[in-house]
Amino acid sequence: MQPPPQPPPRSGPPPGPPDVALSTGAVARHLGVSPNTLRSWERRYAIGPARREGGRHRRWSPQDIARLELMCRLTAQGVPPAEAARAALDAAPAARAASGAPHPAPGGPGPLRLGEVRPECRGLARAAVRLDAPSVAELLDTALAEHGLVTAWEEIIAPTLHAVGRTWASAGERYVEVEHLLSWHVSAAMHRLRPPPAAPHPAAPPVLLACVPDELHSLPIEALAAALGERGLPVRMFGAALPARALRDAVRRTGPRAVVLWSQTRTTADAALARSVADIEWGLRGARGRPALLLAGPGWGAGAPQPRAERLFGLRSGLEVIAALAADAAPTNGAGRAGPAAYGS
Repeated sequence: MQPPPQPPPRSGPPPGPPDVALSTGAVARHLGVSPNTLRSWERRYAIGPARREGGRHRRWSPQDIARLELMCRLTAQGVPPAEAARAALDAAPAARAASGAPHPAPGGPGPLRLGEVRPECRGLARAAVRLDAPSVAELLDTALAEHGLVTAWEEIIAPTLHAVGRTWASAGERYVEVEHLLSWHVSAAMHRLRPPPAAPHPAAPPVLLACVPDELHSLPIEALAAALGERGLPVRMFGAALPARALRDAVRRTGPRAVVLWSQTRTTADAALARSVADIEWGLRGARGRPALLLAGPGWGAGAPQPRAERLFGLRSGLEVIAALAADAAPTNGAGRAGPAAYGS
């Protein structure tokens, strides 16, 4: 399962505050903080919007948002919130704009270059760069609740992870802490998703998910495991860097309907291991089973898949392939379960 390709980052200064008055939720997404944080700042430090509709609904103007951006930048640099709020309230956004200088964006050592992305993605990136763990957790939970796991992964979470990875890869050790914090919270958010009650047939063969040996990047198959759980499909998740012998033993012990092997880089992809997993059989003579082997991740390259294997590309399409495997009632080629050849590989 390979994350969808991302558009190239745009050059130039980061975008300034929006030109229209926004709701509290929209401002929170823009800044990468939670709506509760904005309300708390308004109560404690009087750094609220100047305009309300009907006396109740807050509408944040560009000047209001500029003050909040300055407060976010100052708190990211270690300034206490009360002092940062006073400085932001005393500042003159109009004078800064008239000077022609680009407005500073919140976020520690500098903003991530994201290109054309959803506002939720930009807000999540800003919160991650600030190392604002509570906001990262809340923004992830909100994205998953509002958009569902697949859309949240493909349009919000994965683009942010790609941007962090590109930045630290080109900037030495900078931003490594951002990637670690964001990755941990993404994993935790997916673990918080509650699968539906067990299906009526708990003995149905599971889908086995594992990274190849030496592969430590497991977030994409964690997303796949959560998505399969949402559909009520049984899953056995073994995570990062599963040793080859342990992988083969797990396949023999569980008799899975499919095995998904994730490889992030060419250096970890192991064609010999893939072939050995595809050759594993179990059961009585004359009625042996064999798993469908699904190779996921960019490490496997763009060439033809291994014999008796199929490639997965993206969470959404990979989920559909596995769901079809679970529901398929095609002839089993004498192997007790349909082999990968029945699914277009």
